[in-house]
Parts: sequence; structure tokens; C-alpha cells
Amino acid sequence: MSQETAPDSETSEPADDLVSPDHVADVLRDRIRSGELPRHARLPTQRALVEEFGVNRTTVRQALAVLEREGYLSARGRGAPAVVSSPAEDAPRPAGVEVADRIALAFQADTITIDAFCLTTETLNAALAAPLIAISTGELAPESISIRVMLPNPDAPLAYPRLISDPADRRPLLRLRRLTRTFSTSVRHQLTSLAEMGLVPKVSVEIRAVPITPVQKVYLLNGSEVLTAYYQVVPRVVEYEQEQLEIYDVLGLNSKVFRSSSDTAFVEESHQWFESLWSTLAQPLTLG
Repeated sequence: MSQETAPDSETSEPADDLVSPDHVADVLRDRIRSGELPRHARLPTQRALVEEFGVNRTTVRQALAVLEREGYLSARGRGAPAVVSSPAEDAPRPAGVEVADRIALAFQADTITIDAFCLTTETLNAALAAPLIAISTGELAPESISIRVMLPNPDAPLAYPRLISDPADRRPLLRLRRLTRTFSTSVRHQLTSLAEMGLVPKVSVEIRAVPITPVQKVYLLNGSEVLTAYYQVVPRVVEYEQEQLEIYDVLGLNSKVFRSSSDTAFVEESHQWFESLWSTLAQPLTLG
């Protein structure tokens, strides 16, 4: 379970190891959806929520921040209780937003595990930025971080990216290799640097390649949550070696993410699926 690690100078209540910001957000979200907290109603004060959930004020603030980003709460004035609103749609959010939010919450735990299957690690790379800054400033202090990433092998006959006019042209795959190297190297460097600087006692980063074209991206967080998003193929123009290429490609940052944590059977099956690929077809990815 998540554990509060950031110091809270504004309240004397200790953090409760058993209650995470995610849990607080889930309870309040359910109250809003059920109508128990109707639209335009004022949320209880932070002090009242601290007492109700037995957590510190930092945990409450993190929970409220999640609900604000999701559209369930209006922006809070200084010292004023939040006001209940509602999202334009109760629908999945873009990967660039949802993955970042969920990974930020996953990093509240002492032991962090992330298994990811994606095209280039661009979304993962962006999502890790805020938690890694929080660790470097001492706001977070996890005991261990373990990340495993599976990517498509650019040397395999992938369905995409490919040149629209000539599917046999290798340039889109060479461009994919370059992007993969850039983002994967960044992820590995940022995480291993935490161990080198003594900020996290144990860090493990493994990146492997599989000869499979991904039709969706999958993130398995702390063994208890699954994020999935479908890749939709679109025609677009990209630049490679100072040339404009019209290719079939996918845009991962804007794909809609579906989240599951309550369906334990689905979470377990997703882990078994990942492990089956990781232990059989996946091979270490050479980034050089």
C-alpha cells in the first residue's frame, strides 16, 4: 500500500500507513458520483478530511489535486474548501495526463514496481519527470524502484511505422530506432542516477525488445493497477534526415487510458500476460 513520506509541517497528525491519497480520492469521487456530494456543494475542509480519514494534510492535498485534475472539484481559493463540479465527461483521459497522474501516485509507495509495454517509452519518460524531481528534492524517499519495459524490436517486420507509399522503405523504422534509443536512454539514466547519488537504495531498470507490433500500451503499477490504451494508426508527416516522410504512425500521448484496480482477476491476468512475453520472446534491447 502507499505510504506518506513527505513531511507535513502544517499539522501534527501522523500519516496513516494504511490510507493513501488514491484511497481518499476514490472515496470522495464515489460520493460525488452518487450525489451524496452534489454539484456546487462545498467539500469538507481539509482539517475535517484529515480527521475523517486519519491521515495528514499532505495526503488530503494530494487526493484533492487528483480530483481537480479529473474535473470533480473546482480550483480552490487559498484557505477555502473545494467546490464540487463534474467532468465534462466521465471518460478516459489522454495518456499524457492519466499515466503521469497514476505514476505520481504509485511513487507514494516505499517499494515501486512498473512494468510497461509500449512503442518508444515517450509517455513513460514524461510521466517519470515529476516523481524523480520529488525524489531529488527529498520530498519522496522510496526504498526501491524496479522498472521493466518491453518495446517492439525495430529490426522486426513491424506493421508500423511505415512509409505510406512504400511499405518496404526502412526509414520509418530507423527513425523509430532513434526515438527508442533517445527515450529509453533517458529513462535508464535518470533512474540509475538516483542510486548513484544515494537517493534510492535499490534501483533496477531493464529494457527488452519483442518482435511484436504493439496494438496497445500497457502499464502495470505496483502489482495492483493496470493502465491500458489503444494505439490508433494515423497518417502523418514526420522529418527524418532532413526529409519529410508521409507515414502511418501512432500517437501514444493522446490515446485514451482505461484504468483497472478493482478487478483483481484482470490485474492478475495482465501480469501473467506481461510475464509470459518477458520470460520467452523478450530479449535485452541494445541501445547503442
